[in-house]
Amino acid sequence: MEEELTTMSTTMMMDALTAADRCDRCGAQAYFRVTLPSGGELFFCAHHARAHEDKLKQVALKIHDESHKIG
Repeated sequence: MEEELTTMSTTMMMDALTAADRCDRCGAQAYFRVTLPSGGELFFCAHHARAHEDKLKQVALKIHDESHKIG
């Protein structure tokens, strides 16, 4: 049970975006991580994630959204 909790915590920590994660379009702080089927990742600020939302939903395997942190 303890091993399971450790793995879960590690996974959650790896998913969290930090101030060092930057938008691939403009360099602003990223609040979205888009995982592609190829295994690659793209990072977007909230502005560019919204601007490209329709296309990202078509090609993304997963979209990790932390825009709730914008304050």
